[in-house]
Amino acid sequence: MEKKTVRSVERALDILLCFTTQNELTLTEISHQVGLNKSTVYRLLASLEKKGFVTKDEATEKYRLGFRVWELSAHLERVDDPAVMLLPEMERLRDILDETVTLYVRDGKERVRVQAVESKQTIRRVAPIGVRMPLNVGASGKILVAYAEPDVQEMILNDPDWPEHIDKEVFMLQLLKIRQLGYATSVEEREAGTSAIAAPILNRQGKCVAALAVSGPSGRLTPDKMEEFAPIVIDFASRMSKMVG
Repeated sequence: MEKKTVRSVERALDILLCFTTQNELTLTEISHQVGLNKSTVYRLLASLEKKGFVTKDEATEKYRLGFRVWELSAHLERVDDPAVMLLPEMERLRDILDETVTLYVRDGKERVRVQAVESKQTIRRVAPIGVRMPLNVGASGKILVAYAEPDVQEMILNDPDWPEHIDKEVFMLQLLKIRQLGYATSVEEREAGTSAIAAPILNRQGKCVAALAVSGPSGRLTPDKMEEFAPIVIDFASRMSKMVG
């Protein structure tokens, strides 16, 4: 049974979520993203601004997140939060492979980037935290599906929004191979010029709690290079699995 929600609260939250991909937005840009008229958005922004969740630059007339958001986030991190707990190991892996290391978790039919350690190389994969992406493309997405429970896999595969250009039978065969190898790779599946390799982080019950991914320019992170990196990524994911318990 679908829970009842308060429309004005949903709309205000939709406005805040606009800032997951951009630091600053105009009233027009926000209105376009949330699909509401400017007068409604303006009133909601005024309420959010009054409570400190957004702030407006009077010179540019652009809005950005306010300090109240950071006050809330200060209480979000826990010592047992994988995004916090695994950060030192992610930094070690970054230093060994010299590529960007990211951590993804599944949220419904999407994956969310919850932690990232960028490569120190001049040309590198930039990975903003909090970005949501589909599960049917990308190495980490396929890991999260391959190691998901059967009912979750069925939900994802039967999604009415499943892209027509992705053959489900081929995708399912990929999942079987991933389980056999213990890792997944992708080359320009979601983003041109980017490759990635990922491995699962499992808890004591064998449930996949996150995907550990290493990504970089496809010209540098070639299929041969990813095959060379695979044992290292799997080893780090295995160590992290013991950490999350």
